[in-house]
Amino acid sequence: MTPACSSAAHSPAAAIPPLKTRCSNCNLRDICLPCGMTPADVNGLDGLGFNRSKVKAGEALYHEGQPFRNIYAVRMGTFKSSLTLADGREQVSGFQMAGELMGLDGIANGAYASNSTALEDTEVCAIPYDQISGLAATSTDLQQAVSRLMSREIVREHSLMMLLGSMNAEERLAAFLLNLSQRLKLRGYAAGEFHLRMSRAEIGSYLGMKLETVSRTFSAFQQQGILEVDKRHIRIVDHAALKRVFDTRVH
Repeated sequence: MTPACSSAAHSPAAAIPPLKTRCSNCNLRDICLPCGMTPADVNGLDGLGFNRSKVKAGEALYHEGQPFRNIYAVRMGTFKSSLTLADGREQVSGFQMAGELMGLDGIANGAYASNSTALEDTEVCAIPYDQISGLAATSTDLQQAVSRLMSREIVREHSLMMLLGSMNAEERLAAFLLNLSQRLKLRGYAAGEFHLRMSRAEIGSYLGMKLETVSRTFSAFQQQGILEVDKRHIRIVDHAALKRVFDTRVH
């Protein structure tokens, strides 16, 4: 995993070649881009050799309006997507974790329509869109797999937001925590106990709730014996009760 170093110390640009990712031996292949692809198509992806890069906590991967070139697959860590409102305020539009794609909003107009910021130290694979499009043009199966994965990401980002319109504060936070728990479980992490990488303010922005309301709702869930809350550390004590809060409106 350690990049080979060149002896040409006078040439920093050549000293550390970019790390490349092979999809076939990535531990996220079952939930990331190779999901549903044939071995031959995965070999095609391996031939592209996507560059890997690290993004430190608080740094931006890309900005709204920046020219679109790459789709990014999260290898490690958590990102937030956000929009800049007319008055300069930030509107959080989503959170992405390992195995999920970012940057799809740049395809339509050739520029990213949102900002992407690392919430912790992260690592991503940069997938050049022109290369993946060219490869997909040679394989119907690959084209369908890429389209299916992109559709999954778009649906994932919008499905929760569509449910939030008529929900009260408790229902919104319950939906958010259940969604997060399910995604963590899919990645092999504990579904009932986790550390929130996003702040209360960022959760409120995403869910359309004031910071005070988010804090008050966490406290209410704790008083009801549904959660144990220690700053950003969350333990779901009664998963069924949390699900009932959400199911009350859904059903």
